[in-house]
Amino acid sequence: MITERLKALGYTYEPADLKVLDFHQAVRTGNLIFTSGQTSVLGDMVIKGKVGEDVDVDTAYKAAEICAFKCLKAVGAIADVNDIVKVVKVFGMVNTGKDFNNTSGVINGATHFLNKIFGDSESHARSAVGMVIPGNWAVEVEMVVEMKQ
Repeated sequence: MITERLKALGYTYEPADLKVLDFHQAVRTGNLIFTSGQTSVLGDMVIKGKVGEDVDVDTAYKAAEICAFKCLKAVGAIADVNDIVKVVKVFGMVNTGKDFNNTSGVINGATHFLNKIFGDSESHARSAVGMVIPGNWAVEVEMVVEMKQ
C-alpha cells in the first residue's frame, strides 16, 4: 500500500483539504487526477528563496520531495491514495537564481521519491523548469496520476 511505503520513508500521510482559497487542490476527470501546484512547505519546514542563491541544491532537492508528497496528499482530498495506479506526469518548477540551470537536479528530488513508492519501472513523464514562483517558494510541483476505475 502507498500509505505504508510513505510511512516507511518517514512521512505521516493524511489527505489534504480539498479547497484552498478559490480553487481545489485536485480535480478528477475519468480515471485521471490533476493536482494544483504544491509548494515547499510542510509543517515547520518552510523552504523559500531562489535556488542557487538563497537555497542550495540539496535543500531544493528535499523541497521537491516535499512537494511530491503534498501532491499525493492533494490526490487524497478526492480519492483513496492507495488506488493510484501510476504517476503519469510530474511538472516541477524551480525558483531559480541568476545563472542557475540545474532545475532537473532539483526536481530529481520528486522523481526519486516517487520511484521509491511506485518503482523505477513505473516512472513518469516529467518537466523541470526554472521561473519566478509566487510567494518566493523554492520549488512547486504539480502531478497527474492514473487511478483505479
